[in-house]
Amino acid sequence: MARPEKAAEVQAIATHFQSAKSIVLADYQGMSVAQMTDFRVKCRAKNVVCRVVKNRLAKIAADQADVSVLSEHLTGPMALIISADSQVDAAKVVVDFAKDVDKLKVRGGYVDGGFLDAGQVEALSRVPSRDELYAKMMGSINSPATGIVGTINGVMSAVVRALDAVAKQKAA
Repeated sequence: MARPEKAAEVQAIATHFQSAKSIVLADYQGMSVAQMTDFRVKCRAKNVVCRVVKNRLAKIAADQADVSVLSEHLTGPMALIISADSQVDAAKVVVDFAKDVDKLKVRGGYVDGGFLDAGQVEALSRVPSRDELYAKMMGSINSPATGIVGTINGVMSAVVRALDAVAKQKAA
């Protein structure tokens, strides 16, 4: 690769690093082209970027983007899975796909300025996403109101049934 092309590649990687809320490092060695294509499709569906780049270029980009803690972990064949939207999406995509394809192995990750080992990335993947947390919170907020409505409805139904029984009794 010519020098200007390498500089452009380093800049592109650094831009991804700067906008990332989370980065997962995964070993993809041994995966077939079809499996890798399927993995990239799943990444795109969650708005996650999957890049395979030269480690030397990734190390330079990590230093430029102030995520140099990644530099020492960039060894061997590795895919960078980067999420700019959520801290958990990249981990969820990788861990879920790794359940089906044993060749994909999590090597670590980066969230909020710190490096995560493989176990921590797997734990991160089990954390509910922001949308799931919002849904749970709204359900919790809504449940007392639902209970009150159910109680009032039950009382009103009992009154209507009692009036109906009285009306039938007087009619007979």
